[in-house]
Amino acid sequence: MTQNKKVQLQDLGNRDYKEIWDYQEALFKGVVDVKIANRREDANLETPNYFLFVEHPHVYTLGKSGDLSNLLLSEKQLEVKGATFYKINRGGDITYHGPGQIVGYPIFDLENFFTDIHKYLRFLEEAIILTLAEYGVIGTRSEGETGVWLGVGTPFARKICAMGVRASRWVTMHGFALNVNADLGYFDNIIPCGIKGKAVTSMHAELNKQIDETEVKNKIIKHLSFLFEAEFVDLQVKA
Repeated sequence: MTQNKKVQLQDLGNRDYKEIWDYQEALFKGVVDVKIANRREDANLETPNYFLFVEHPHVYTLGKSGDLSNLLLSEKQLEVKGATFYKINRGGDITYHGPGQIVGYPIFDLENFFTDIHKYLRFLEEAIILTLAEYGVIGTRSEGETGVWLGVGTPFARKICAMGVRASRWVTMHGFALNVNADLGYFDNIIPCGIKGKAVTSMHAELNKQIDETEVKNKIIKHLSFLFEAEFVDLQVKA
């Protein structure tokens, strides 16, 4: 198969979670369909890669192996807070998405890059770690816990970026959520990622100032381009 190292980049702005989940599923299916055709018909067609940036209205999502008891709100309380809830098909437990958070969804055919899910997750983490370093924030990994953390090994360990992915036939979806200017109060309504006793933070909280989210996105893409040896091509925002 011919490797395609181009990634179609779309910044979708503020969009409903379910709308973008459906959109991801459609892109994901399109890539898988090309791969199936290649195998059945020896078509040797290039598979596309996509990367979506999005910001969601307040929403809680629970991964397929997650525990519903980690959501500390009733249906009525969710309504009062103006938040929605979805049980979804990614790995991981419960997390929150909302304004001031940069969410990235790579729909990659890993056969265009490398066939190693562990390496894929480490590269996503590394792109966030390198981005945070440009702001003087020292992000690290926490053994056995996917995502990016600060203060690992201290009583003040706190998570700044959550990750949860799905992969089938080496095609990925879902991704990461980096807290930039997010309202951290919304995390009080869950046990984030099912991990008790650890706090959540944001770039805003760490640096005590509003952060330019467009600048952060550009830095993330720069580091992803380097790590995956990929060319990100800007596309018009989906209407």
